[in-house]
Amino acid sequence: MNLHPSLGSANAAIFEMFIVPQYLSYFGYPLLEMLAPSLDARVCHVQCRTGYPDRAMLDKLPGAHVYGCDGSEHAIEFARAKAMTVAGFMAEYCVVEGTSLPFPAAAFSHALTLHPFVLPTKRKSMLEEMARVVAPRGQALVAMPLRGSFDEVADLLRECALRNESTDLANAVEAAVKLRPTEDLFARELEAVGFEHVQIDVQTHTFRFRSGRGFLEDPITRMIVLPEFAEALAMDDVTGPFAYVRDAIDKYWSDSTFELTVNVGAASGRRKSH
Repeated sequence: MNLHPSLGSANAAIFEMFIVPQYLSYFGYPLLEMLAPSLDARVCHVQCRTGYPDRAMLDKLPGAHVYGCDGSEHAIEFARAKAMTVAGFMAEYCVVEGTSLPFPAAAFSHALTLHPFVLPTKRKSMLEEMARVVAPRGQALVAMPLRGSFDEVADLLRECALRNESTDLANAVEAAVKLRPTEDLFARELEAVGFEHVQIDVQTHTFRFRSGRGFLEDPITRMIVLPEFAEALAMDDVTGPFAYVRDAIDKYWSDSTFELTVNVGAASGRRKSH
């Protein structure tokens, strides 16, 4: 159950050192604020990657036992190593492929995930599993980019399609931008799988890049933006379109910085008691 399957040993370290503090933290902070305090909590962290923000939850969840799962063995090894550095931190991490969780129903007081699947069908399967393993009145926490995120890249891809007279790319871009839910749709996704009292906090963040090459080679782009666009566009190879994006950034932002907008939606919901 992984965000990007290619997270090998080197990329796991890059993810922890660069992606977490420079990007994923903007998704983790609001969830930590929403976290319902509890004693002896049992937390299921779906798509846990390298284990962020598990250790930070201890302030509100003293005595918590965290169970993390991810499809990357290297990310899981990183999460395990980090957990061992905190005295008294009870955490178990396991490699899980696919969307099914290896836990019994109603086993957890909390479940959370950061940056879940871009495709609604995959995201629905994940949310259904989270609803299954969370006990009645337990809490689900989900943070993801909402519609309007990465629009600057979408606009340049539209231009690429127009310049190359590619109807297929133009149609793919329009379909891709609609895969991200609006705030209202995000709430309805959680309600549809059995959560109520859904609250959503939306914060807009801007990420800056000095050049087209800088954008394309940045870990955020390589490990988040490109893989998600490739999946959303249903294209195995986005090299050509993103080479156009790189060159366009250098052309239009030669005397300034390219800014990428991300609308971070952080949601909290309670599992229905019946």
